[in-house]
Amino acid sequence: MQTDPKPSTLYIVGTPIGNLEDITFRAVRILQTVDLIAAEDTRHTGKLLQHFQVKTPQISYHEHNQNSRIPELLEHLKNGKAIALVSDAGMPGISDPGYELVKACIDEGITVVPIPGASAAITALSAAGLPTDRFIFEGFLAAKSQQRRQQLEYLQAEPRTLIFYESPHRLRDSLQDLGTVLGSDRSIVIARELTKLYEEFWRGTIREAIAHYNQKEPQGEYTLLVAGTPPSLPQLTEAELKAELLQIIKQGVSRSQASRQLAKDTDLSRRQLYQLALAIDISAEAEITNE
Repeated sequence: MQTDPKPSTLYIVGTPIGNLEDITFRAVRILQTVDLIAAEDTRHTGKLLQHFQVKTPQISYHEHNQNSRIPELLEHLKNGKAIALVSDAGMPGISDPGYELVKACIDEGITVVPIPGASAAITALSAAGLPTDRFIFEGFLAAKSQQRRQQLEYLQAEPRTLIFYESPHRLRDSLQDLGTVLGSDRSIVIARELTKLYEEFWRGTIREAIAHYNQKEPQGEYTLLVAGTPPSLPQLTEAELKAELLQIIKQGVSRSQASRQLAKDTDLSRRQLYQLALAIDISAEAEITNE
């Protein structure tokens, strides 16, 4: 049963991040029937409204006018108006000033209702091929390199998949800092122009990404997905390593093969393990076992 919109309610309306077909029926209905639409950019949102034949009046709400606009919007809501909050693309409040208005409404006891829609972070994550069970969204990286590196140093040991937004003119610098702080061998997926005509997913290591975008001019808006730090492998003593190698050798493999197999489960190189394997007196171990 369609009961929206209700008076004195702020609706957080998700809008397409590119393809206009991604808007929901409910979102269109809410935009058509509220009293006012608070838009990040009224010209940008105007094109969306025109496409769906929405004639609801707009009012601008963005980071540069939020301090003066919030009291005005609260007054409308207290007087029984229903307002839809939209951003230029995606869910309002995600890397834009929508949070401040939502918090102000909650503080005043005004009902806030989300109307779900597309989000670049979740859209990119779903097709990235990196772990999706646990992830962390950091929004836009800092504009200055020193602050950006400090931000990344805090995330250096983070095991969850990392998600960032980035603009084309800062992409190369951000990739350099990602490689310096997180390691250039870390896997990364770079999603560009999601749901649009030239949608692209680039996959590789951070080192390869740096080389790729040194050859190619960055264009469009980017979502960066970086693999988390792998869990630390158990640290074994020399005696424990020899015991593990011996157990593998007893299965009928050579010392070299045993070293290669154990290297996959430790932080040690095959060469280091092979030197330990050579020090094992297999015949003596066999005599002890037979006694």
